[in-house]
Amino acid sequence: MKIREPKPLFCAAVIASIIGGQAAAQVANTPPNDPQPSATTPSGASSGTSSADPDARSKRKDSGGTSSEEEASLATITVTALRHEESISNVPVAVSAVTADELTTQNALQVRDVAQLAPGLNITTDSPARAFISMRGIGITVLSSVQPGVGVFVDGIYEPDTGYLNSPLLDVERIEVLRGPQGTLFGSNTEGGAINVITKQPGNTWEGKASADYAGPDKYGSVSASVSGPIVPDLLQVQVGAALHRQDGFMVNQLTGQNANPLDQDAVDGTIRFLPSPVATFTLNASRDTVIGGNTPYVDSTGPSDYSTIVTENAIRRVNLTYTASNLKGEFDIQPLKTKMTVVGAFNELENQSSGDGDYGPVPYLNGQGWSNEHSYTGEVRFDTTWSANVESLLGVFAQKFITNDQSITEVIASNLYLPSSSVGQVHTGAVYGSVFWTFAQGWKLTAGARVDHENLAASTAATAAAYKDTEVDPRVSLQHRWTPGLMGYVSVARGSRGGGQNGPGSPNLIYKSDYVWTYEAGTKFTAFDHRLSMNSDVFYNNYYNFIGPNALAPSTTGVGFVGVDLNAGDMKTYGFEDELNVRATNSLSFYGNLTLLHARVTSDQEYIRIVGYGLPGDRIEFIPNWNFTVGSNYDVLLQSGDSLSWNANVVAKGSRPGGSLDPTVIPMLSSYYLVNTTLTYEHRNMQVSLYADNLLNKEYLENYFDKSYLSRAGFTGDLVEDLSIPGEGRRVGVRVTVNF
Repeated sequence: MKIREPKPLFCAAVIASIIGGQAAAQVANTPPNDPQPSATTPSGASSGTSSADPDARSKRKDSGGTSSEEEASLATITVTALRHEESISNVPVAVSAVTADELTTQNALQVRDVAQLAPGLNITTDSPARAFISMRGIGITVLSSVQPGVGVFVDGIYEPDTGYLNSPLLDVERIEVLRGPQGTLFGSNTEGGAINVITKQPGNTWEGKASADYAGPDKYGSVSASVSGPIVPDLLQVQVGAALHRQDGFMVNQLTGQNANPLDQDAVDGTIRFLPSPVATFTLNASRDTVIGGNTPYVDSTGPSDYSTIVTENAIRRVNLTYTASNLKGEFDIQPLKTKMTVVGAFNELENQSSGDGDYGPVPYLNGQGWSNEHSYTGEVRFDTTWSANVESLLGVFAQKFITNDQSITEVIASNLYLPSSSVGQVHTGAVYGSVFWTFAQGWKLTAGARVDHENLAASTAATAAAYKDTEVDPRVSLQHRWTPGLMGYVSVARGSRGGGQNGPGSPNLIYKSDYVWTYEAGTKFTAFDHRLSMNSDVFYNNYYNFIGPNALAPSTTGVGFVGVDLNAGDMKTYGFEDELNVRATNSLSFYGNLTLLHARVTSDQEYIRIVGYGLPGDRIEFIPNWNFTVGSNYDVLLQSGDSLSWNANVVAKGSRPGGSLDPTVIPMLSSYYLVNTTLTYEHRNMQVSLYADNLLNKEYLENYFDKSYLSRAGFTGDLVEDLSIPGEGRRVGVRVTVNF
């Protein structure tokens, strides 16, 4: 749940909250969870070797191509989609598992880059502080004052801020992308799905990795290193890693002569595992990330086909973020009860400082500064029990306290006015959940469960009473059958929800309710030809109620100006088809791809009209395409010297999609695009050298777009009213060197 204090018309925070993400008081509903990391083998986009199998690289070289063990790995990926380890081919959930090797092959730097490798997932961004995320058309929001409907987790710990999607990848084992409601086991704010980043854990072997990248033309550079191993074998194991990244970006502020969207990222993490007995394991994780970058550096645009990279703001927009996280997990094998008990405690903190031009134009009219701090304390206990050969259960409880403190100052330059604002909020959340897994006949399995979440706005100084409370029940039932050793099918029904919240003074609606979705899904998981072919497909239908839609501006009930409004917009229906395909044509040549076909339409916007007095622009939701796909290939050659050469190439495509608008008569459409990417890697013993090109054909496209109605409805006139856009990144060519030791 979130609360936010809207600002009057003349405050820069109105514009910043709609376009720049400068929300005031924020309180999030943040259900933490902690799926157990597990070893995995590669699938999807890459045929590279898994870090879980250190001998796989030598097996490939010895066989003159890919070994039979690697071929079989397509069917033996282990995931934690049901909160315990299970083969991906047996899980009745639409889930993609993207390994560290696949992320490297695709030149993925940030968590959000996983969207290229998983169907159904759509992520765009306009600032290091936030991202716009949806799954199957569900859950997207623009303002950071509203939680996304797709949950992001790190080793099961919920990340309440979408800005984490822009954090660098460091010591990642794999990323699991779960599509469809995941509220039963992962908590609310997962009505569209969940992204779970699984980090690497130390073991009994000392090993390390170092990597360095450099690319241009935007002076893109990254350096990372990690090492792990035993201090005392089988008793105390450690891992530490660090990374830094710098880039100038492709946009320039013409008025100041500085880069408009540079990015500086530094990250460090560490893990300690303590195994005092065969039935007890303790794991302590800690991390700290700092990010400095261009904050919503929008271009004054002439329309959705203007791909200019020239910014004309009279003040540099910057944001400085610091993420700090720590968690302690204890795992206990209670053998007499055939139960594994997991206890988790976690602390997360985000500090945010931002400043810059408040009106996005060359005229020195508004400037703004903002500071915010949010931190959460969470605890969870769960019990995974085997009752018999055919029945298992998972039961859990969790509690959380989430606190925010926000301050901002808006400067009206012509009047020499400084308008301060501040607010704090506190939310208490608690939940109980459980699932039963019953194999009731040969090849047949029934999974049924539910979660009850309760949240309460315990304190608020947003100049309004603490008025929001809510209890949501999210059930899930699935039936699966293994028809043949290589074919599993399933059907499922699930409910997912996202917490509502409270607006501030002047808003026509003090409260906006939770939204929720009922999802009906059927899918298959298929392997054939000695595991050389793997295909996972699903169809789905969503009834989406009271969806928290595009945020709006409305006349203030105080009679002074306009206020930003978070609101329930109405109802939606979405349906579609998803497919993931991997084919190993020969021991050297493989193909991969994923496809999403989506029909997402608003069926009613009457609630939106009732609150703000005007309707949505059409029946589609901004930034959500009707289709997207990725298709590519890998070709590996074993050289006579024993070294290897591999080539990867792919096309990432996204269909046309609406841009942002507050004008019910205008639907700005962004054109579809196709990006070509390629990597050539030479491997000698433990060293790899890669040459790569992203957006090889230098395709022009828009990452985000908001038409002039956002500024005009906020009261700006004349030259201050412009369409605003952020172009996608241009061609980048670089080299990467990686050493494993």
